[in-house]
Amino acid sequence: MARKTAKKQAEAPKVDIGAEIFASLRELEKVKGIPVDYMVERLKQALTNAYRKDREDHRDVPAENVVVNLSEEGLSMFQIKTVVDELTDLALEIHIDAARRINPNVNVGDTVAIPVDIQKFGRIAAQTAKQVVIQGIREAERGVMYESYSSKAQELLTGTVLRIDPNTGDMFIRIGQGNETSDAILRASEQIPGEKHKEGDLIRVYVLEVHKMGRGPLIQVSRTHPNLVRRLFELETPEIADGQVEVRNIAREAGSRSKMAVRATMEGVDPVGACVGPRGGRVGAVVEELGGEKIDIVVWSEDPCEYVRSALSPADVISVSLIPGQKACRVIVPDDQLSLAIGKEGQNARLAARLTGYKIDIKPASQAEPAEPAEEPEEAETAAEETSGEA
Repeated sequence: MARKTAKKQAEAPKVDIGAEIFASLRELEKVKGIPVDYMVERLKQALTNAYRKDREDHRDVPAENVVVNLSEEGLSMFQIKTVVDELTDLALEIHIDAARRINPNVNVGDTVAIPVDIQKFGRIAAQTAKQVVIQGIREAERGVMYESYSSKAQELLTGTVLRIDPNTGDMFIRIGQGNETSDAILRASEQIPGEKHKEGDLIRVYVLEVHKMGRGPLIQVSRTHPNLVRRLFELETPEIADGQVEVRNIAREAGSRSKMAVRATMEGVDPVGACVGPRGGRVGAVVEELGGEKIDIVVWSEDPCEYVRSALSPADVISVSLIPGQKACRVIVPDDQLSLAIGKEGQNARLAARLTGYKIDIKPASQAEPAEPAEEPEEAETAAEETSGEA
């Protein structure tokens, strides 16, 4: 039956717009990168909908009851009807006698493809094709832009401030150049406290998320995210870019202070020195970009006690001991280093705790508890093993 239907379809009248359409679509693919097959499917869908809504009986027949063939040979269309011996719906059914004039072998319950006379439908088809091509170009361009920017999530981008909402403080930024520009929003909550910008300013931002919107991708960006610091150092520090130095963790209070833990992945490399740069040039460039935000660069260590000691920089530390059964440690510092270790309003200790993941209890040497009496060798060894396991 399928072969007989196909034969009848081949005899259906055609509108000779196929060659012209395909020439345009091939040119579109070269210029815009929009696949011909994608646009052909869009055109067929649009022509189907146009026919369904332009019928003389004003019946909106189901899409599955309309078949559109579009090729370089031309355009043809069919309506699929069910063969019955008693008509109840002229739009979807055909009497057995009429159906057998199209295909003598059909029976009641079969379907038959009835050629649609689209000679007078040609003008509508041409208009629909033009509209679909224009709309398809826009949608495809937006899709390409979305894919392009979605791949840039968690990356650093530079944009131009378009405007600042006076009510919310949200900042709207234009990113990209030429036909690939898109809008990004830097919400007030993602802006560095105290930082001021005006329309026309160039600004570097960290991409949080990319959303697919009707008019193109909407990019949500941040200036407060810790990874903004990471990306800036990747730009300034070749050793990070080529993998000789690894950024392990960052704790940040945007606009005030950040702590960054780094480690060398190969011998002979000074991870802190690499990030600081000659005469402090590299870290200075990042600090300037962040509006004067202080940045402490410390060495990451697998030993939690050493890591905590380093994280409390610039304070000197006498000792660090883990608290059994907890992810916490007790730190002893010289009396004159207590305020430096804690920091203004507790900031240094707070950032160190966030950087290492350990709760930190800081005590001055004058208030440190006296050391416990030495244990018997065998008991001491057992206790050390238990403490090591808990850490």
